[in-house]
Amino acid sequence: MLILLPPSEGKAERGTSRARRLSFPELASPREKVLDALVSLCHTPEARDVLGLSDGQAGEIERNRALPAARTLPVADLYTGVLYDNLGLGALSPEARRRADRRIIVFSGLWGLLRPSDRVPPYRLSMGVRLPPMGGLAAFWRPSIGAVLDGTKGLVVDLRSATYTAAWQPGERGVAVRVLREAAGKRTVVSHMAKATRGVVARSLVETPDRPRTAGDLADLLAGLGHRVELAAPAGGNRPRTLDVIVGE
Repeated sequence: MLILLPPSEGKAERGTSRARRLSFPELASPREKVLDALVSLCHTPEARDVLGLSDGQAGEIERNRALPAARTLPVADLYTGVLYDNLGLGALSPEARRRADRRIIVFSGLWGLLRPSDRVPPYRLSMGVRLPPMGGLAAFWRPSIGAVLDGTKGLVVDLRSATYTAAWQPGERGVAVRVLREAAGKRTVVSHMAKATRGVVARSLVETPDRPRTAGDLADLLAGLGHRVELAAPAGGNRPRTLDVIVGE
């Protein structure tokens, strides 16, 4: 089973070591191209607009300039924000942490794919950015990520946002998790609460040694772990199924 996560805009302020470690060595060449392009961009006046930064985020440009020699920290400690606070990678048991490192893949506009134990410096680059000269990063990364992940086997639990699903789709072996809020008998798609719920779901899936093989197995497992879930009918056309996680007010 693979669990796909988006990164977070919120990140730790600084790294703690000069050691850099990256899984998926097949991505070394595109990583180098994106890193070089990002550093070059951040020496130009266009950087803030291209990266979508506010006046108060201008320090992110200086941080990106220093990336080649910047100190690193584990991905498990890098990302902050609602999803990662609820996932709580740093608070997992040793066994769950090992499972998380095998199961979780974080999609990144700069690094492509990351494991929780990888070590990288804090950075600022969304997959939705059109980075000169390669253009849209989702389209740039798609062939390289596909070459890595298309050959993997097993269920893929997709907890990513739309910006990152554009970089790779798992096909019919995927299960896209959607969070619905139920109030007064009506269900609506939510955003902020969705991040928290996805973090909780991911934590459930790394704390258990169980390995669901089908979408039905996944729904049964999450229900047994206390989540209220409903599995949609197969979409067909090599598309992922949808699993709704329903939360109350």
